[in-house]
Amino acid sequence: MLLFALALAVQNIAPAPVPGYAEVRVMPVPVIAGDINDRPYRVIGEIRVNVAKATYFSRDPSEAKVYRELWERARKLGADAVVNARYSEAVPGGWTYGRRKASGQAVKFLSDVEIARREITR
Repeated sequence: MLLFALALAVQNIAPAPVPGYAEVRVMPVPVIAGDINDRPYRVIGEIRVNVAKATYFSRDPSEAKVYRELWERARKLGADAVVNARYSEAVPGGWTYGRRKASGQAVKFLSDVEIARREITR
């Protein structure tokens, strides 16, 4: 009975809402796992990073650290945000004690003028 109740509780958990344009614009690290649907943008680049542990005894790189690394790369490209961010579990390999592979899309939001032009040309 307890397992049945637990299974029902898990099914009723809603996924976290994806932030929109307004929320992303004020984030200190504007990186999100989902997509932004309330403002058009253009993709200016695919970002890929490897975030490594400092030592064998260090903790695995956190989501916050991975997102900061993605944002630093995207910011250098002139991006406004990173969408569709993904990262792997930390795995040892090569010359590192453990690392996470991460990727995302660096995007530039269209200005109001660009949006108006797109509407006119449709």
